[in-house]
Amino acid sequence: MSASAIGTGRIAARFAALKAEGRGGFVSFITAGDPDPATSAAILAGLPAAGADIIELGMPFTDPMADGPAIQAASQRALAAGQTLRGTLDMVRRFRAGDAETPIVLMGYYNPIYIYGVEAFLRDALEAGVDGLIVVDLPPEEDDELCLPAMRAGLSFIRLATPATDDQRLPTVLNNTSGFVYYVSILGITGTRSADDEAVQAAVERLKRHTDLPVAVGFGIKTADAIARISSLADAAVVGSAIVDRIRDGLGTDGTAGPDLVEDVLAFVKELAAGARCSMRESAAE
Repeated sequence: MSASAIGTGRIAARFAALKAEGRGGFVSFITAGDPDPATSAAILAGLPAAGADIIELGMPFTDPMADGPAIQAASQRALAAGQTLRGTLDMVRRFRAGDAETPIVLMGYYNPIYIYGVEAFLRDALEAGVDGLIVVDLPPEEDDELCLPAMRAGLSFIRLATPATDDQRLPTVLNNTSGFVYYVSILGITGTRSADDEAVQAAVERLKRHTDLPVAVGFGIKTADAIARISSLADAAVVGSAIVDRIRDGLGTDGTAGPDLVEDVLAFVKELAAGARCSMRESAAE
């Protein structure tokens, strides 16, 4: 099944709407269940009104090897509060009761899905209202494990490309990719360094020569100004660690959510989202 045969749902509709507006999108990441299921669900419910165009929802895992300290800690908080993969799907299901349009992409690692059972997971994810998957530890050589079943079921399977993905490797990475391509703008783990604009521009241009899919850029993007710059170069900018850090900062000394945590996090997301609204492109006036 080709990538163009997928992408007919919420993800494609959202990128089409962003293109019509003449701006790049803002993708926000939170870890499901962080710092506790109820607080996390309240943040999730408020993200679209705060300006998130697409939501990445992290599936907590005990060994998030591609993530930096901030998201590792978020996973630990969520797991300690009792978050499970089934609970994450329930969060999406409740979100969908009030929002039928904002795309939700689950991001994480294969082990929890494997334990859940691929067939059961895909069935339940679709029923809950999930639109796509980013599974960072399944390379293209393992597409039979999850990628191809997910695409057959109707879920987008979003692949990562990095500065180390050369032209020889890129076609393999892009094969069976759908929804959008997630460009990791730095080498290393999340939340540790900032992206270089010129390097991002060159990378996005190279990716666009190989695919018609939208390109979202993540890792190292922490401010509204950075979002404005990146989302003018790519189809969307992704922010994760900065939002997760804001959640952490709203915890009391006992590790529980303070009374203003949800309001503060959503206000911060609104500030970030303003950056994408500043990335209006010349094509909007054409």
